[in-house]
Amino acid sequence: METLFAILIGLLVAAGVFLMLSRTIVRVVLGLTFIAYGVNLAILTVAGLRQDSPPLLTLEGPYVDPLPQALVLTAIVIGFGTTALLLTVALRAYQVAGHDDVAAFGDNLARDPDAPDGQHADPEHLSPDLPEMDHAAETAAHLAELERLRRITR
Repeated sequence: METLFAILIGLLVAAGVFLMLSRTIVRVVLGLTFIAYGVNLAILTVAGLRQDSPPLLTLEGPYVDPLPQALVLTAIVIGFGTTALLLTVALRAYQVAGHDDVAAFGDNLARDPDAPDGQHADPEHLSPDLPEMDHAAETAAHLAELERLRRITR
């Protein structure tokens, strides 16, 4: 039985890695989900696949350890939440960029549409085709951005 589960774990992790290497954002999310399922199955397999009694004091027996089952149940709930969040972010990225190609996103999602000079929302990570700013101009840009944010929040 452990051999079957080991093969199934290997298939889930391999499929997850294959999907994560894709350029489509939904496949990346599905790859993360497959890897999480493989890890959950590995935790249950390492805990032992025995037909012992459930951990109830009214039954005799050697009892099954409930800790791995509780860990996997918690991991499943967290995995569902994480998958829902990632799919929501993927949908929003698709709506903003107009495509779901991860490599083609580039700095499109990091542009600040409200900036009058068309600067990026994160000036430290400029794309190579834009001219570099010197440190004094960069500091002035940061201060101007902070002042603009202060005015907005008041």
